[in-house]
Amino acid sequence: MPGGGTGHREDEADGPEGSGTAVGRPGRRAADGGARRTDFVQSLDRGLAVIRCFSSEHPSLTLSEVAERTGLTRAAARRFLLTLQELGYVGSSGRQFSLRPRVLALGYAYLSSFSVAQIAQPHLEDLAEELHESCSVSVLDGDDLVYVARASANRIMTIALTVGTRLPPYPTSMGRVLLAHLPESELDAHLSRTTRRRLTDHTVVDEQELRALLATVRSQGWAAVDQELEAGVRSIAVPIRDGSRKVVAAINASAHAARVPMRTLEKQFLPRLLDCARQIDSELATRLSSGARTGM
Repeated sequence: MPGGGTGHREDEADGPEGSGTAVGRPGRRAADGGARRTDFVQSLDRGLAVIRCFSSEHPSLTLSEVAERTGLTRAAARRFLLTLQELGYVGSSGRQFSLRPRVLALGYAYLSSFSVAQIAQPHLEDLAEELHESCSVSVLDGDDLVYVARASANRIMTIALTVGTRLPPYPTSMGRVLLAHLPESELDAHLSRTTRRRLTDHTVVDEQELRALLATVRSQGWAAVDQELEAGVRSIAVPIRDGSRKVVAAINASAHAARVPMRTLEKQFLPRLLDCARQIDSELATRLSSGARTGM
């Protein structure tokens, strides 16, 4: 999966709460039975323990109850609760603390990206075999486009694209699909803090021109890019939606410009992409619905 730690120690993250007692459950041990890894962040472990101590049987807890259920001192428990409250994950009413809906976002990242990758992969492989071209699924992670699933055709491209590859979204078909469906405030923030470079002679970097393209993508439901990321490469993409019809990913097919005209992308590739996306949408909605019923 994309991402991953830097491997640096983060002992400083433990801060003053390190004086609290150990969390109520035994600490995780290394596979060889030794002590925890030196890059284990104990404060993160304790913060997650505070979130986990709430349940359907105990939806609201006092400070003393949180301290008791986690094994933290009252002082440490108070710091974690106030931090989580500041971040929007915990609310309070009088002496009672409870989780806020924002906690759902912690699990939704798994359901909406990892599940997409699992569901999409066999469909991608079928699509790539049918089109004889490489097909991919990507999501937005911060300001990056991240590949979460891919089926490669036996074609040679300059850019090596694999699961976990990160690209700027603006010159890519999948990136434009995802940017086009961001809330307006999020799109404004993204465009204001990112820099667009001309990667080829065709790359669109002007903000107003890009905004106009994104409006077209939002209206027509698909995006096509002609040699903007890499000279000689064209691609076309459509959105993938969850059970609530929210766009959670994008799927594309790419081809060499000398072999596949733009008209072929639109007339032949697009219908197959849309059909593939509908199948993934349906399976994703079923997966999320099943997860909600079973308490995932």
